[in-house]
Amino acid sequence: MRGTALGFGLAAMATGAALAGPLDAYRDRARVLVLSAPEAGDADLRAQRAALGSARTGLADRDLVVLEAVGSGAQAQALRTRLGLPADSFRAVLIGKDGGAKLTAKEPIAPQALFATIDAMPMRRAEMRERR
Repeated sequence: MRGTALGFGLAAMATGAALAGPLDAYRDRARVLVLSAPEAGDADLRAQRAALGSARTGLADRDLVVLEAVGSGAQAQALRTRLGLPADSFRAVLIGKDGGAKLTAKEPIAPQALFATIDAMPMRRAEMRERR
């Protein structure tokens, strides 16, 4: 799925189907990096956004979509509940195309570490072979 748009926020989760299963729309189509924070001003959230902002090409090449669960809204709560995340602290969770959590961190993840984790996945290795 080359050219997947990087989506900050929960706009893609606005449909009723997405609320039923916040990550279901992405299964088999995209990897998802979920950023959870108690508020928009969270220092770790800001640092993660900045790190990802400089790596947009790498995110798109890896079919990676970024979703945020920030604050106490219904969509943020649904996503946190689905992943078992606390509401009072920062978390970053990488979800594979198979829907499983591949990496969870309490601190921002450097793009290089994120890409290395993705690039080691069997599905990603197959994608890279197919794209050559």
